[in-house]
Amino acid sequence: MTTQLPASIRDLRQSWPRPSAPRPIVVIGAGSIVRDAHLPVYKRLGFAVAGIFDVNSKASQERAAAFAIPRVFESIDEAASMRGVVFDVAIPPQNIASVLERLPSGAAVLIQKPMGRDLDDARRIVAICRERRLSAAVNFQLRFAPNMLAVRDALERGVFGEVLDIEVRINLHTPWNYWAFLKGVPRLEVLMHSIHYLDLIRSLIGEPRGVYCKGVRHPAMPDYSDTRTSIVLDYGDTIRCSLTMNHAHTFGGHHEMSQLKLEGRRGAAIAKMGVNLNYPAGEPDTLEIASEDSKGWSAIALRGSWFLEAFEGPMSNLQRFISGEDPKLVSGVEDAIRTMALVEACYESSARGATPIPSID
Repeated sequence: MTTQLPASIRDLRQSWPRPSAPRPIVVIGAGSIVRDAHLPVYKRLGFAVAGIFDVNSKASQERAAAFAIPRVFESIDEAASMRGVVFDVAIPPQNIASVLERLPSGAAVLIQKPMGRDLDDARRIVAICRERRLSAAVNFQLRFAPNMLAVRDALERGVFGEVLDIEVRINLHTPWNYWAFLKGVPRLEVLMHSIHYLDLIRSLIGEPRGVYCKGVRHPAMPDYSDTRTSIVLDYGDTIRCSLTMNHAHTFGGHHEMSQLKLEGRRGAAIAKMGVNLNYPAGEPDTLEIASEDSKGWSAIALRGSWFLEAFEGPMSNLQRFISGEDPKLVSGVEDAIRTMALVEACYESSARGATPIPSID
């Protein structure tokens, strides 16, 4: 590793600017992601949370007590009656559309990913947002992780040159039982996990022409659907793009892996997504970059990780957009539906199966 960073990769962007006058936040949903990520980040940033609602009133009360939230709403309609706020909707995907229909016209809302259970749900959500004139973004927070913001900055600076290869490799044990609502759902791994990487890759190099995918179950987890997936994105004849996901590796940490690799004509990057390792404790994220003007690989010092620093970005961008400080929503619903379409294509490809081997007779 080099100790002195080349100028081309010095001071890479790792955070999203804060809004100058953030609106109060009304949180709808009080599950583990709200407890472990949303509320700690809002507290750290000084974003006021005006109130919280969940169908599980005990969870709402517990979050309110832990984070000094002044109001616990007794219903969706009571929460939706608030004005001059930003709504943070962090609920299971099948419930998103019905909640959006009850928010005030013209409201600002951050929607937890995925944007529905499938592409039909996503289309309905976009239609609701258009009809009700909602400023709506989806919480695809991996785009905002410090190491991924740095990769994007280096890409925009031309550090990597023409992109030729992107690979995501996940080989670890994921405790799916941590999320009770995932038990028995027909779509799991791509919709709830790989969607992050598909969305990130889209944001970095644009839309693929198509996809090849195969998702499989694991006999040790009979109550869960696809838990292991192989995906190839078609970006033409010069870019190789693959995602290999094994969430059932139970043989210890020595060969566990959670990384994204990007290679171009002039340089390369390897980013570790540490939260996946030993979840939920996780490990720190890392980023290494090789470039034409460096001797070997350079380790980039990071200001934080996907969990929790990445969660700063989506809410900050939404707040800045509605105040006119940002020109666009980075993960607005009109963009997020393209990620949902890619997820849909993955499941369609997996269902169709492989090309049969020709007869040799």
